[in-house]
Amino acid sequence: MPPGRFIDSASESGKVGKWESGRHLFAGNSHFPTFSPAHFQPGLLLIVLLIGLSSAFAEPRFPPPDFSETNHQIPITSTPAARAEWLQYLDVTVLAACLGVAVWLIYKQRSRRGVFWLSLFSLGYFGFYRAGCVCAIGAPQNIALGLFNSGYAVPLTVIAFFALPLVVALFAGRAFCAGVCPHGALQDLLLIKPLKVPAWLEHGLGILPFIFLGFGLTFAATGTGFPICRYDPIVPIFRLNGPGLMIALAAITLVLGMFVGRPYCRFLCPYGALLKLASLAAKFRVRVTPDLCTQCRLCENSCPFGAMREPSPGTVEPKLLVPERRRLGWLLLLVPALIAGGAWLGGEFAVPVSKLNPTVELAERYLTQQKSPVDYGVMTPEALSLQRAERDPEILLKSAANMRQRFWLACVLFGGWAGLVISIKLVSLSLRTRRTDFEPDRGACFACARCFRSCPQELIRIGQTPTGVAPQTLMAVAAKT
Repeated sequence: MPPGRFIDSASESGKVGKWESGRHLFAGNSHFPTFSPAHFQPGLLLIVLLIGLSSAFAEPRFPPPDFSETNHQIPITSTPAARAEWLQYLDVTVLAACLGVAVWLIYKQRSRRGVFWLSLFSLGYFGFYRAGCVCAIGAPQNIALGLFNSGYAVPLTVIAFFALPLVVALFAGRAFCAGVCPHGALQDLLLIKPLKVPAWLEHGLGILPFIFLGFGLTFAATGTGFPICRYDPIVPIFRLNGPGLMIALAAITLVLGMFVGRPYCRFLCPYGALLKLASLAAKFRVRVTPDLCTQCRLCENSCPFGAMREPSPGTVEPKLLVPERRRLGWLLLLVPALIAGGAWLGGEFAVPVSKLNPTVELAERYLTQQKSPVDYGVMTPEALSLQRAERDPEILLKSAANMRQRFWLACVLFGGWAGLVISIKLVSLSLRTRRTDFEPDRGACFACARCFRSCPQELIRIGQTPTGVAPQTLMAVAAKT
């Protein structure tokens, strides 16, 4: 994330607030054809990897000083250095241009090949060249921190990265996911033999991005950290470094991505959750067939993300609808109970979770040190932090008390949000949607354009003869045209 101004809450002035250590002070199996040009995709992937490796083996302009006498270890830089302001606006310009090209390729050209080339460019630029920062995925955390902390100024470039893909999604669906997001592009390149995820597992894992979104915003709003960025399993690949745990998660994600279409995008990406909500209200949406659907099911087999929905059955007997309506009624009554239960549970976890905040953790250590002194040694991080606390313990304890109150409210809201997400998922599973054709789900569709060329109607429209299609399907196409 680009740097912003942040004022540690421990430096705020005021009277001593009541502090109570340990508690708060208030109650409360099908195979899918994928687009993989065999003649040039390996070479393109090699080029992209070379772009990333070139930055890793670059010679430093100024060699670091020698600390051999003190045995000091120079820490590894895990985040990119700040860029010049005009370069940040260049990133925004490239983002806006890529979004425009993506919409044009998806809805005007209906070209999977064009989307593939665009995603390859985005992988090279936003992924390896920009090292995954700044990105739209982590931008909601900056927005949350700026809204709830007056000492942090959100850069305009971060606001643009947060807002532009969402605005496009409101009109044209998830064009950002299709060809602009480097995370999705990398996973698409590695997809070899996609397997179908069972529906029950798809629905269950589908709520995780919304939960992760609330988790990330909770920690960002309290100034504790940016967990969405910290636990991103794709960014260590772009930066070619990172903690051991994240490198292991990156390896697992890459291996899983060979057999599951975009596992991170579907089951973890919090910004994808926002784009999914925005896409539900999109004015335009991806349509497989240009005019009439022959229900040949070829498009269903072409989608590796499980986003294709089949036509709904005809009229249902009224007696069969009675138990479904009764179940829906009970689920609607359950919604407020799940929200309230989640809020209560979140409040109960507020105290232990608040200890992850540096200010609260320092106050806890300071109070513990007063009761049971511990010798941390000289010039250790613990000893230095306690020295800072002893300079003005009153301000530290007051800031920690205020921070714990903020954590209680944030955890209550997060718990309520989790309850709302679960209840909406349960209600949605009990609703019937009328569909006359095979069509992608508005929210689940990544607008990748894979399904276009699977449709015989689309091939006929562009002047190509469908191959490998059953004769009865072609006869149905001719009859409907």
